[in-house]
Formats: sequence, C-alpha cells, structure tokens
Amino acid sequence: MEMTLPIIPIAQYSDGSKLILGIFLTALGGMILYYAFKMFEIGYVIRNKKPFYNHFYLRLKTLNLSQLSILKQQFSFYNELPIKQQRYFEHRVAAFIADKTFIGREKLKVTDEIMVLISATAVMLTFGFRDFYIGLIDKIFIYPDAFFSKVNQEYHKGEFNPKLKALVLSWEDFKQGYAIGDDNLNLGVHEFAHAIHLNSIKERDVSSIIFRDSFRELTEMLANDESLRKTLIASKYFRVYAYTNQFEFLAVLVEYFMETPKEFNTKFPKVYNKVKQMLNFNFPGY
Repeated sequence: MEMTLPIIPIAQYSDGSKLILGIFLTALGGMILYYAFKMFEIGYVIRNKKPFYNHFYLRLKTLNLSQLSILKQQFSFYNELPIKQQRYFEHRVAAFIADKTFIGREKLKVTDEIMVLISATAVMLTFGFRDFYIGLIDKIFIYPDAFFSKVNQEYHKGEFNPKLKALVLSWEDFKQGYAIGDDNLNLGVHEFAHAIHLNSIKERDVSSIIFRDSFRELTEMLANDESLRKTLIASKYFRVYAYTNQFEFLAVLVEYFMETPKEFNTKFPKVYNKVKQMLNFNFPGY
C-alpha cells in the first residue's frame, strides 16, 4: 500500500516555524541576489576595466577639526576633488587612521599631521578602489629621518615588509616628497605603491583583480612592443632605478603618474593609460 505524506497548509505551522521559514527564505533570497550581482559585476569589469561602484557607506566617519585642517591646508589632491568626493576622502582617511597602528621610532612623537598625511597618501592612491584598506599593512613605523634596515644592513628612507605587515618611512623624506610636487620623487607614493602591488597579488577583491590584471597587460604590452620598450628606456624619462625589477618599475611609474601626469601622458600615452586603468584614476588633473 502506497503511503502519502499529508500536505500541511502554511497556516497550520506554529509561529516559530513560520519565523524560521521566513529567515531561511530571506537568507536564500539574499544569497541569490549576492551571487547574481557578482556575476553582473564580473561582466561589467571585463567590459569596462573598473568596479561597478567605489563608494557605499552606511555611515561616514569624520576627522577632528585639527585633522581636517591639516588635510585642507597640506593635501592638494583632496582640495581638487568635488565636495561630495571630499567627504568620501575624509571618511577614508579617518577609517585608515583607525585601522592602522602608527608607531614613532627614535623618540619621534606620532602627531595628527603624521597620521593624516601618511593616511591621505594611501587613500589618494586607492581612491579609485572599493577596498582601500591595503590589508597587507597593519603597522606603520615612522623614523625622524633615514634609518638602518636590518633586512640588508643599509640605511633606507622607506621600506615595506609584507611578512610583518609593516610599512616603514622616514618622516623627513616623506615630507620632502611633497615639498617639490613635480620632481617625480615621492617616498610615500613609492612605498604605498609597493604595498598595493603585493596586496593585489594576495587579495581577490574586484579592485585588486583590476590592478593585477592591468599591470599584467602593461608588462605584456611592453614585452611585445619592442619599439615602445626601446623608446621608453632611451628617453631616460623614468629614472634608472625603475628598471631594477618589476616591483620598482611599477612603483616608479606610479610616482611619475601622480606627480607629472600631463608630461607622462604626452610622452607615453599607452603606458599612462594602463597605469590610469590600474588605479581606476578618473579625477581632476588625471
């Protein structure tokens, strides 16, 4: 004899069962929407080489008056942004400061100026990213000036140690990087570019993928275009240190991109556009 299970109308379920069923269906619907959006964004990224969106915040963090004054008076990139984007920039600087541990060395006192300007540099470089925290950095050590590195027993102005998740900077040389805005030498930009590069290799967020893939496209373009490669080297536009290895090449490119974008674009538009794509950098002046 065949048995059939009785069909129980939803009305006969207890209130607790209805609640559990409702939670399950809501969670299932949320998962379906999440994966549908992921598939949509993958297609969008492939077509447009940028995230579908960069900024979405439930609540914007704020800087204190001293920190905001420093940002307004000393960071030109922030001042060139539209008002709405300035507010996003402030939020990201405040969030970056809260996320990292700043440690002064050799009796250097960590001030608002130090935290704001170093954080603003990181936020500037990742302002086209959705995830701007640079997860490979936990601690930022600041020395008064050049410091002795135990890594290679030499004096350095800056270094990034991914194993220790530590960025190390000479404050004197960091400030010098902004004192002359068009000499293509900016310690903060250079060291953060290293951190962003290595972070993009490790992470799987959409901005890291775009950064990593764009740099791969750039290296392939230079490998396959002998004329461009020879012209690049012969021009002596980029300092010799850029050709040390691929990591230094990228960091130097980012320095030149940030400090002399018009000249860079005029001399080597194909390379410039790949760096712009890498950073998703569609801001005034670039």
